[in-house]
Amino acid sequence: MPDTPIPPRRQRRSPRRILKGGGFLAVIAAVMVLLVYSPIFTLQRIELDGASYLKDTDIANIAGIHRGEPLFSLKTDEVTSRLKQDLRIEDAQVRRVLPVTLAVHITERRPLATIATDYGYADLDHTGKILAVHKSLANMQIPLITGFNLKEKYVGDDIGDQSAVDILYFLGQLPESAMSQISEIAMLRPDYVVAYTTGSVQIRLGALDRLDEKAKLTKGFLDDQKATPYPVEYVDFSYTSPVIKLKQPLKAPETTDEITE
Repeated sequence: MPDTPIPPRRQRRSPRRILKGGGFLAVIAAVMVLLVYSPIFTLQRIELDGASYLKDTDIANIAGIHRGEPLFSLKTDEVTSRLKQDLRIEDAQVRRVLPVTLAVHITERRPLATIATDYGYADLDHTGKILAVHKSLANMQIPLITGFNLKEKYVGDDIGDQSAVDILYFLGQLPESAMSQISEIAMLRPDYVVAYTTGSVQIRLGALDRLDEKAKLTKGFLDDQKATPYPVEYVDFSYTSPVIKLKQPLKAPETTDEITE
């Protein structure tokens, strides 16, 4: 009859080792508590990057954070989520910078153009989201989009018109220096769009295609006009080869009789 194997004897843990392990964990927990609540690691400064309109005080109010609270008690994912819920902020990243700083990088929703509504005028960002509404065009510093009938849209809504979104995309490709020279973009027909400069020059864009190319041409033309102005009636970028139409100089009268007529 074969011998029955004897199972190995289980060693009992020493109470001293258990106490030592528990003490080590307690020390780690105490260190963590000290780090979290230590006055050394408290929020004293918000380092804000990417903002043009919002200030660090705005960020603190939106995120619900306060100077002097423990830096490690701030949950960066929750702070980020609260920031993204604000209509003015398109995206946000948040991280701690020891010992006293919270670094916040945001992408603001920038108003690119204004469009008429049934209650006034609405400012739009590059996606077509309504950021603000106004009763009049007083002190308007961004282009006006015309040719659309926007009804029953309010702050936070998307306008939902692809042609208008395409126009906003075109504007978004222009630098501030070029944008400031455009007063209006009019959709005269579904397939024909014209921009007007602050100097009343027409920029004929035609159909809403080749928008990157047309934005580049528009920037170049506006830069030239700003550096060396010359009398232009219109430029036409609807064709593959751009067309520039100069203003005809006024014809001087040939006789004194023409002046008195």
